Amino acid sequence: MGFSKSLEKAWYRKISWALLLLPLSWVFRCIVFLRKVYIQRCTANPKLNVPVIVVGNISVGGTGKTPLLITLVQWLQQQGYRPGVISRGYGGHGHGKKPHQYPYFVSTESSTVEAGDEPLLLAKYCPVMVDPDRYRAAKTLLEQTDCDLILSDDGLQHYRLPRDIEIVLVDAQRVFGNGQCLPAGPLREPASRLVDVDFVIANGTSTDNSLKASYKLSIVPIQLRHLFSNEAIDLKKDLNLEQGLNKLTEQEQWGGGYKVHAVAGIGNPQRFVQSLEQLGFEVQLHAWPDHHVFNGEEFIFDDDLPVIITAKDAVKCSELKNDKVWVLDVSAQPDEAFFDELGKKLMECRSN
Repeated sequence: MGFSKSLEKAWYRKISWALLLLPLSWVFRCIVFLRKVYIQRCTANPKLNVPVIVVGNISVGGTGKTPLLITLVQWLQQQGYRPGVISRGYGGHGHGKKPHQYPYFVSTESSTVEAGDEPLLLAKYCPVMVDPDRYRAAKTLLEQTDCDLILSDDGLQHYRLPRDIEIVLVDAQRVFGNGQCLPAGPLREPASRLVDVDFVIANGTSTDNSLKASYKLSIVPIQLRHLFSNEAIDLKKDLNLEQGLNKLTEQEQWGGGYKVHAVAGIGNPQRFVQSLEQLGFEVQLHAWPDHHVFNGEEFIFDDDLPVIITAKDAVKCSELKNDKVWVLDVSAQPDEAFFDELGKKLMECRSN
């Protein structure tokens, strides 16, 4: 086990060796506070002329942010908005012969090398601009498109970006770990930061009373899609699910489930495993670091079991020719009350 994985496991235990790093966490908290005050008082950018919604988290690791962004884009489009997304584009390096040429407009023809994995996935739904300077990304997106609303993929701590609405997504199972800031814990900012945001959404169900979430969110599997042929199995219909599993696995049930390999390069692969187990699979997980670049060897095993990957990883694997690989497409489903309140907030933004 690498040091980073060992550290991450230590974060999610109340008492662990990670607490030896507390002095560094105190320094980190001071830097975060001073940086925030300095930016807000001295270098803040003027507000943009459209509503800006930041969707982020206060901890490192996956919380289900990308599926939520896709759901928000689709909902906003249904309300008559023309949303666009800005992103740091982690894992990409922009365009041009030299790396780091920004801002970079992402198209469905872009590569993950240029755009990063999440922006390329989001580009299927709306205009996306990548730039580590999110304010510059937002201004460029408004200049080059007809967008009338900006969604920021992450960027809660990017205080140079003025924002009208802040949405924070929290993993209801892991919550805040030991409650400490980096590097002794998983927090980018103290948990008290949640008092200032507009919406706190819990992904899943939590028994931790420290999580004061206003709304809940479920990640629901909707289809299994063959990576090579795009043939899909509808998981929203029980009949298709049973027939589809038989077709997918081409094996008899074993121990009440179907054996598959799950390969993931995401922040929280255990959530991916749980989604597959709920569908009746017996999962052998093969976890890679978040934003891992796949070359195809990761999907080769000494058996004939199917391989299932996430939609986020699938955008990096479109050129790989492996007929055993399937993609699990999911949908983020927040409480209906969340959409009602978000609609009210947006009406307030338009009237101001």
